[in-house]
Amino acid sequence: MRRAALLSVVTALVLGFFAQPGGPTAEAAPATFVHPGVDVSKSQLDFARTEVLAGAQPWKGAYDQMMASSYASLSRTPKPRAVVECGSYSNPNYGCTDEREDAIAAYTDALAWYITKDARYAQKAIEIMDAWSATITSHTNSNAPLQTGWAGASWPKAAEIIKYTYTGTWTNSARFATMLRNVYLPEIINGSNSNGNWELTMMDAAVGISVFLEDKTSYDKAMALFRTRTAAYIYLASDGSVPKTVPSQNLNTTAKIVAYWQGQSTFVTGLTQETCRDFTHTGYGLSSISHVAETSRIQGTDLYGTDVGERLRQALGFQAKYQLGTAVPSWLCGGSLTLGLGPVTEVGYNALHNRLGIAMTNTQTLTLNNRPAGTNNLFVAWETLTHGDNPN
Repeated sequence: MRRAALLSVVTALVLGFFAQPGGPTAEAAPATFVHPGVDVSKSQLDFARTEVLAGAQPWKGAYDQMMASSYASLSRTPKPRAVVECGSYSNPNYGCTDEREDAIAAYTDALAWYITKDARYAQKAIEIMDAWSATITSHTNSNAPLQTGWAGASWPKAAEIIKYTYTGTWTNSARFATMLRNVYLPEIINGSNSNGNWELTMMDAAVGISVFLEDKTSYDKAMALFRTRTAAYIYLASDGSVPKTVPSQNLNTTAKIVAYWQGQSTFVTGLTQETCRDFTHTGYGLSSISHVAETSRIQGTDLYGTDVGERLRQALGFQAKYQLGTAVPSWLCGGSLTLGLGPVTEVGYNALHNRLGIAMTNTQTLTLNNRPAGTNNLFVAWETLTHGDNPN
């Protein structure tokens, strides 16, 4: 009880700090959690199902792409490990790829169940989740927090759909919840001072896990870290002459900030902390921001109308412009960019353009060009199917 009380006090202090003038406002957990409510809601699933069954595009094409992938195979055998050991650049890789891909497979099967109502897919999702919850005890090595975030972002999406829509029985759902609470959440809930995509992915997972566990304290803590990191990841001119920072990183001089921003010293709206590193890692960060914003919206707080939405809109547009081939000016990353944004625009584009009516010309072109958006084999999967032009 003392530990729980102390945690509550610390959380209240953290939330109070982030609510101070000039800082992002942390959103509190809902009084009652909505299920399924991690990244995709029941109404969104219903819309996707209706369109697929009607043979409408782009949803039918996106569904066919998903079902043709190895992730949807009913003959898939999960490959759980007690200890998943992941080093930098996947060296070593003991269970890392298997864990991420099994988590995506469970989510894929959950989506397939919902659309087809074929119980075999729900049972396969359960088989995969049960195998891991019966086996895994920890993550180790240098990439453990990021690996935990990648896999942890997919597991609750699968679990939410199965627990709250499958008409059969998931006997070991409590064991799966225990796995998320004891193996995943402690590894990610305190965030990271590495490149921004790490903490954003970790908060993507932490928020989703908190919804599944109905853990309001962890939800609030993850959301506070998310708001601060998002403000420090995407620059807006209104931030001032230099980007905002995360207090724990002690980036207290312009020189330190420039170094952390990959040597970029000219800051313009839409630039991200990793733009000059490469677009692939930038895409990870932007995808996680869109996932948390979508989950928050489902849970009753729409972040798209806050600085989160404005930063996401500007960053998507800025990166999309260069991904589409605009010449890189000499002041930006030394005049050279490493492209490869990935299948990460659907969620943010749908929320900001389709629901809010904001013009996003470059993001729209890139999104339509990339349809159907598949998976990055880490934590992003099938978002044309679930979010493409989805009005819900």
